[in-house]
Amino acid sequence: MAASSSLSLTQGTRPERPWLGLMGWLVLCFAVAAVGAFASRNAPGFYAALERPAWAPPASVFGPVWTVLYALMAVAAWQVWRLRGWAGAGMVLGLFVAQLAANGLWSWLFFGWRLGGPALADIALLWLLLAATLVGFWRIRRSAGLLLLPYLAWVSFAAALNWSVWQRNPGLL
Repeated sequence: MAASSSLSLTQGTRPERPWLGLMGWLVLCFAVAAVGAFASRNAPGFYAALERPAWAPPASVFGPVWTVLYALMAVAAWQVWRLRGWAGAGMVLGLFVAQLAANGLWSWLFFGWRLGGPALADIALLWLLLAATLVGFWRIRRSAGLLLLPYLAWVSFAAALNWSVWQRNPGLL
């Protein structure tokens, strides 16, 4: 494989520098995290002002949980990309990127623009895109699908929390 195409993949080929690919997926995932963090920069105060259910976690839990989830997402996508490349897994990697976009949008809808209903619609779309991505990843490499299970569980929890908080705070969301 020529040096100029060392990161391009077709089905059945292996990248010469797979760790560069991992770095790319980490950069992409944490760029989305940064976009969401920027939208959520005033979230702790806003979250504290909201009426929340008794099962709502404290604001300090979200950052560490999301850090781990974004790292798991990146590794999962990298495993699929490394095994099949864009040519062999373009559809499911496209779903992965689409769910990342929905993920990044949620923080803007809920914390940035304080739109509880649209945030709930977005998280429902995120859940569907993520479930489809998980199934696709699982079919290509089981460990990649397994890496997305905690993320799906957290998004499920977050959807219930979004619903409950939105219902309890009609004047704020």
